[in-house]
Amino acid sequence: MKNLVLISFLSVILFQSCNAQKRELTVGDSVPKFSLKNQNDSLININDYIGKKILVIYFYPKDESMVCTKEACTFRDSATEFSKAGALVIGINSGTVESHREFQQKHNLPFILLSDPDNKVQAMFGVKNGIISDRVTFVVDLTGQIVFTFNSLIHGSEHAQKALEFIREMDSKKQGN
Repeated sequence: MKNLVLISFLSVILFQSCNAQKRELTVGDSVPKFSLKNQNDSLININDYIGKKILVIYFYPKDESMVCTKEACTFRDSATEFSKAGALVIGINSGTVESHREFQQKHNLPFILLSDPDNKVQAMFGVKNGIISDRVTFVVDLTGQIVFTFNSLIHGSEHAQKALEFIREMDSKKQGN
């Protein structure tokens, strides 16, 4: 009986440690360094953009799902405002390069979509991916620090709106100094 209890206890500990989710990154954390392929099958290294643009990195569950499409189209419709604010939008999920290319072309998305097939970058950010995946947006300043996050699974269109509001606020504070 003691052995059965011990085996059960060790199984629970092992299961919990294997399924432990790294904490989601938050304001003040540095953006993880990563490279992924974009919708054109080109390797994109995040280091090439840090210091040049404010980065709006958004993680979304799936190309062509209803809320994800609405979210992407809201980023698309705000592309001019993001560009004027010096920001670059990057969408990431585990979809394939081909799926991203079709999604981008069908909806005329003017930003980068990165394929993270093994969910490694999502794990680096602490973004859950599975049966219920997270929908999280991170704003990264020119120093590579996360300065804003927004997490809402069902309010996809708010991600672009909240990120743009924050960037405008950040810019107006900078202008005021």
